[in-house]
Amino acid sequence: MQTQIIEYLKTPPELLDIERALVLLRMEPRELMRTTEDEYRTLHLDDRELTRVQLIAAMHAHPILIQRPVVFANGRARIGRPPEAVLDIL
Repeated sequence: MQTQIIEYLKTPPELLDIERALVLLRMEPRELMRTTEDEYRTLHLDDRELTRVQLIAAMHAHPILIQRPVVFANGRARIGRPPEAVLDIL
């Protein structure tokens, strides 16, 4: 299996990539967000009026908000914390 590492703090994922990750992870945008980051509070991302599109745009603009690492394998995805969480998709 070939491994590709994408440092998305340096190369933010595209909007469609974030949407794809959410679908594969079976998560809503806030579940993929690091809610303890300053940006989360500063941008008022806890506002329940924000749409899915707005939350995904915030993750694209501020990739530090995205949980990491996210591992993609065999058409599936998992957040790699703890590392053993990815074993069932490898």
